[in-house]
Order: sequence, then structure tokens, then C-alpha cells
Amino acid sequence: MSAIINHFVVHQLVNDGEKLAVKARNDLFDVGADIELFVQQLSQSYNNKPVKGIGGFVEDEEQQEFKRLLAGLIAGDSGFLPFSVQLCDRLVNAMVETGTPEAGFVVVAQYQYLATDYLMVALLDTKEHVEINPQLNLTVSNHLDLAKMQLAARIDLSQYQSTPELNRYISFIKGRAGRKISDFFMIFLGCAEEVDIKQQNKLLLDKVEQYMETEQFAPEEKQQKREELATYYKEQIDSGEDIVVEDVAKTLAMADQTQDFHAFTQQAEEALESAFQGDKSSIKTLSKFTGQGGGISVSFERKLLGDRVAYNPETDTLMIKGVPPNLKDQLNKWKD
Repeated sequence: MSAIINHFVVHQLVNDGEKLAVKARNDLFDVGADIELFVQQLSQSYNNKPVKGIGGFVEDEEQQEFKRLLAGLIAGDSGFLPFSVQLCDRLVNAMVETGTPEAGFVVVAQYQYLATDYLMVALLDTKEHVEINPQLNLTVSNHLDLAKMQLAARIDLSQYQSTPELNRYISFIKGRAGRKISDFFMIFLGCAEEVDIKQQNKLLLDKVEQYMETEQFAPEEKQQKREELATYYKEQIDSGEDIVVEDVAKTLAMADQTQDFHAFTQQAEEALESAFQGDKSSIKTLSKFTGQGGGISVSFERKLLGDRVAYNPETDTLMIKGVPPNLKDQLNKWKD
């Protein structure tokens, strides 16, 4: 199912070394197949980002400019184009305030997906690529680099208007190596983090393992349920939908269980959200054991433990039967 694009525009932040300024586009893009494809790719890239936070607008009046601008857009007091330009001005002010000027292209899109209205704001860099035309001539062009998107936020407008008190309507990429998004993007949004998505995913998977142990699942049953959960995770992430604890409970359901998974999680001291965005790394956690340290990196499928892989905690050793051919070849060459 494709998204319905209501409005789409791109502005540029230009840094000449002395001043950061907004180079604003004069009109909105006409929405056609190319824009629909780009927004779909933008949304997919955002969904695939592993570290995101969830929150809502802060109560501090001095940090509510974004909230006020959004209220004007929703009420119809402001058109989308002036709203988007004012957002860029707000972003520049936040950068100046924190001393972190960042040039790039600001993408602002309002769209509907699966009966939910969203507003997406992303700061993107460009990347050069080489094109060849039917006459076999080469040209160098720039494209917006979605693969390296590090600064973006998505507001669930439907949830914001229906249940704002939950403070779960803003999701955002938390940052990149060496710098946190809160340096300027959180100030720009006027947002406070309420839910750590990565922590929620880790907590859920920990509870799944505890539950299967408590309910005495057989080893083959555990493996089957992990595979089913990995499939569920992938489907939800690819579609941009949340991981829902009740759905996980249905996946883990067995005929002879003493209690369902949803009830089991409610007994825990650490709170687990009823629904949250999936973390792509969780798919790997469900299917593989991985670890590294001291110059060693190990990764193998969970189903191999107890078969081709044996772990002895008393001697702190891991024994592998059937060394991978490429590794065996390297070891034999080293031996010779």
C-alpha cells in the first residue's frame, strides 16, 4: 500500500562560513509518481534506522515554537509552504543557539499512510553519482543521500490530535557517532524523550526468553517461536508499523500455557510499552548469537547451539564442529 502525499517541499540550509541561511523554495512540489516514490523511500529509510526515540512536546513555553507552528498548520491558519519555511528558520536558530551549524537540504512532507496522518522533517546531505544516457554520454549529478540520513523526525498527527496526553506522537533518530541529536534537533522540535525504543525492544526480547523458560517450552518450540517473531518483526518494520505486545502474545500462544505473554509482561517491575517501533537489530538477536572482544568476533545461528556449537560455562570455552570452509582454508594456509 502506497502513501497519499498531501504536501511536499525541499529547502536548503546554506553555510558560507560566516552565516547559516535558509534558501527557500518558492512553491510546493507537484505530487507525481516521482515524489510518491521518494517519500516511500524516505519513510522506509527512516523505519530502518536502528536507534530512535519517542516523545512529545515539552511544557516549557519558551521551547514551544515548533508546537505553535504546527497548531497553526492544523488549524488552517498557515499554509504548508510558509509553515515549512518557518520550520527552517526555527532549525537555523536552534543550530546557532547550540553552535552546531549544519548545511544540507530540509525535506518536509505531510502524508497519509494506513489511515494515519504524518509530518516528516529530515535534514539530508547530497551525494554525487554518474548517469549515462541513451547516447552513451556521462553526466555527474547529485542525489539526496537517504542512506546517510541522521537527522529526522516524524510526527503522528493522528495520535497528536486524538491522544496528546500520552506523549508518544513524535519519533526521531537519536543521533550519530560523536554527537547526540539533542544538540540542536531536540531544541528545534521542542521535544522530550519518553520512550527509548532500543531499550524497549531489548526488554521485550528478554521477556520473551523469560516467558518461554517459565512456560517450559521445549528447545525446538523456542526456536520455532523465535523464527516466527523474527518474521513478524521484519513485516512490521518493513511496513512502518509498531511491534504490538498483544501480537507477540498471540505468536507465543501454546495450548498448555498457564498464562499468556501479555499478562506475564504486566507483572514485570520495568514497564513495557503496549506498542513501539521495531528495532531492526532485534531480528538478528532472535536468529543469531553474536559477540566480539579481545580480537575475536563470533556469530552463529541460535539453532546450532547444542548441535554444531557447544558452550561450556565452567571452562569458558566454545567448541565448533565443522569449521566454515573459508575460515578453514585461511587456517590451513597459515599453518603451512
